[in-house]
Amino acid sequence: MKPKTRKLTKILKLTGIFLLLAVAAAAGINCAVILKTRDRIADANQVKLRDADCILVLGAGVRADGSPSHMLQDRLIVGVGLYRENAAPKLLMSGDHGQEDYDEVNTMKAYAVAEGIPAEDVFMDHAGFSTYESLIRARDVFGVKRVIIVTQEYHLYRALWLAEALGMEAVGVSADLRTYIGQSVRETREVLARCKDFVTGFIQPSPAYGGDFIDIHGNGNVTDDKVFYGIVLD
Repeated sequence: MKPKTRKLTKILKLTGIFLLLAVAAAAGINCAVILKTRDRIADANQVKLRDADCILVLGAGVRADGSPSHMLQDRLIVGVGLYRENAAPKLLMSGDHGQEDYDEVNTMKAYAVAEGIPAEDVFMDHAGFSTYESLIRARDVFGVKRVIIVTQEYHLYRALWLAEALGMEAVGVSADLRTYIGQSVRETREVLARCKDFVTGFIQPSPAYGGDFIDIHGNGNVTDDKVFYGIVLD
């Protein structure tokens, strides 16, 4: 065998070993995250977290007309339902409002208020740009210690893992009310996202934005940046 051929063979073998180790590590992390948190996912009518500070609804896509995507709408339906069942006294809508022309959180609050929830009981976190940032800001900016997290089940495992890493007591409620287009792609991305946030939970970097303390037990209207209480749902 020529030296160049032997060298190429060695490189291919090492690359294969590296890839196998990476796949094994990713599989191990995903299993650990799921097994660690699955017992803390409850049905909406079986939530057992006394004295929860709030229901944290994690953001998702908003359409060009300002209405929530199906995935976000289902999270809002579940979050509002939990509030009505007195699972917690406040709603914290956390999502992406990093650009003037894209706003998840005002859409989320608008939906809750349109459903009859008192505006003062609905807080907005305009800088919830990621699952990690939503949770660390819930803890550090809003003073949340005990939280009910609402999102789809595939996402809940990672959110609950991060909440525990940040020292919060949390349970999750699934918002899977229908079948979502593109879910297989989301599930694949989530495998990598769990690996990333597995590490992030240990490192605990500062969020992109901090901010003054806002008491989650106070008046949610202090988080308003504009009046927008009318949305269009299909």
